[in-house]
Amino acid sequence: MQHFPIFLRLSGRRVVVSGAGRAATAKLRLLLKTDARIVVFGPGPDPDILSWHRDGALRHDARRIEGTDLEGAALLYCASDDPEEDARAAALARRCRIPVNIVDNLEDSDFITPAIVDRDPLFVAIGTEGTAPALARHLKAAIEAQLPGSLGALARIGQAFRPQAERLPPGRMRHAFWSEYFSRRGPCAFARNGEKGARDCLSALLDETAEGGRLAGRVSLVGAGPGDPELLTLKARNRLHEADIVVHDRLVSPQVLELARREAERICAGKKGFGPAWRQESINALMVREARTGRHVVRLKSGDPAVFGRLDEEVEALEAEGIPWEVVPGITAAAGAAADMGVSLTRRGRNSELRILTGNDVDGFAEQDWATLARPGPVAAIYMGKRAAAFLRGRLLMRGAAPSTPVTIVENASRPDKRVVATTLLRLPEALDEAHFPGPVVLMLGILPRDAMRKAELGVEVGQEAV
Repeated sequence: MQHFPIFLRLSGRRVVVSGAGRAATAKLRLLLKTDARIVVFGPGPDPDILSWHRDGALRHDARRIEGTDLEGAALLYCASDDPEEDARAAALARRCRIPVNIVDNLEDSDFITPAIVDRDPLFVAIGTEGTAPALARHLKAAIEAQLPGSLGALARIGQAFRPQAERLPPGRMRHAFWSEYFSRRGPCAFARNGEKGARDCLSALLDETAEGGRLAGRVSLVGAGPGDPELLTLKARNRLHEADIVVHDRLVSPQVLELARREAERICAGKKGFGPAWRQESINALMVREARTGRHVVRLKSGDPAVFGRLDEEVEALEAEGIPWEVVPGITAAAGAAADMGVSLTRRGRNSELRILTGNDVDGFAEQDWATLARPGPVAAIYMGKRAAAFLRGRLLMRGAAPSTPVTIVENASRPDKRVVATTLLRLPEALDEAHFPGPVVLMLGILPRDAMRKAELGVEVGQEAV
């Protein structure tokens, strides 16, 4: 270890920066997060530095630094973009025994500035001894994704609550109390009701723990997106890392499930149209039963839980039993399919609305407003439409839809094995049979993939075309 990692107290102390250009501005963005008194020396200041000077965030002097300017300074940053000037300023600082950092000059620097994840008052510093800044940035991004943005506020609220928490005996019970607050209950309460929610959560959690009862569980209803794990939201990733049990749909991709923590139990509560399936009542009972044991249940749904995901029924079942819950939205299949097609779901002059429909409901094939859908221009994303394709075609043609109305079949949207097939309303059932789509499919009525759309604009007939 060539550089010893420490956190240096800068509150009320002077930090001096030699140089006022872009390199100095980059360092100042970080230094301005501290309580240091910052002084910048250098001609030709960057506009941001002038703005910070006017606002009183720092003091700027448009001249070169001199030895007397360093009196009482805690640190000096040399960032003038001139190696000779940086060397001169560094020599002045070393005569005063002041640590020096020279931007982009590891060998001549006394200290280096790490990549920092800021969740004030929690900070994570990442250093690579200056050998791999790109790796440090990559790790910073990965850690940022793991730490909720509310963590700093939760830490401050927790610090103020510590005197009350002293009523718990030290050791396992107190550790369990704080672990539950920071990793589970606190973030959820803060997301729903802000700082007041977090404080109320601490009080309730303290009473539960002090009474010796089992800590209450909760349920997170999480959207897994269409399949690509990189399309998960940060909150969805965090919930998977926290889960004790993951109750997932059949369509959730293995890559997304891999993001759950290794110790989490996984239960596939899959449903398949016209095939074997879990009853919704059984899924509701499972979530309630597991949450009552104090576990964090993640109900992981393909796409978005509020789009054909039986969300209301599950929330009502949880509320009826007094189980805390939250909803974490996900990217729905229609958005993933449009991205694979390279087109917009809405377009000026074509459609000002988007309809999201299901091909099946509890009574079988779903009836829709066929007259409106049959007009030129409407765009609809039809979920669970493979088996209903002939029914859809018949209803639309009966209402006057053009046989040449474009339909795009998107299988496994967003995944590596995705398939995009352009066809027409007239040939939709045959296209589905001929290409054989074993994976989940969304039918995009009224729009074509970008390449097929260009051909159609040139007057080339669209048949069945894979993209």
